[in-house]
Amino acid sequence: MTTTAVQSKDIVRNGVNATKLAATIRAIEKQPELAQFKFRARNQWDTGGHNVATVDSFYGTCQEMEHKQPFRFDADEPAVLLGEDNGANPVEFVLAGLSGCMTTTLAYHAAGRGLNIESIESEYEGDIDLHGLLDLDPNVRPGYREIRVKFKVKGDADETTIQELLRKSPVFDTLANPVKIKVEVEKV
Repeated sequence: MTTTAVQSKDIVRNGVNATKLAATIRAIEKQPELAQFKFRARNQWDTGGHNVATVDSFYGTCQEMEHKQPFRFDADEPAVLLGEDNGANPVEFVLAGLSGCMTTTLAYHAAGRGLNIESIESEYEGDIDLHGLLDLDPNVRPGYREIRVKFKVKGDADETTIQELLRKSPVFDTLANPVKIKVEVEKV
């Protein structure tokens, strides 16, 4: 995507309003609490492996906010894993979330650095051993053992810069580094 002008002052690069991005960064530098966000999802089980997550509100820039519409994510398992294939399975959502975040991060950071991106394509693949999930081997973790990512990027940035920018992805960071997960259960 090329650099374009919006109104007379705004510079849009890679589909990102770089002028507003710079203004956002300056605002956060002046008022650090603006940077604190809380994202949320709710989930309702249907049957078997099928459940529906809803994302509709979040906290950011010191206020509660709503998306312009609720987003629903149907999760299920494929037939081979005893599901009805009514949606991607949750570990596929992890790959999709990683793909979206790494791509967006690259486009935004490149725009902020004045680098034009013409195209971004990526592929994601991860290995899971069901021995962990099914409690068949206590030495096998239930989650991904490894995730492999392959990017094809056409634009101004060199490979080293692209690697650096991709690692700024919040989802990449969340998966690559331990994060506390607090679980509360209420029996009803």
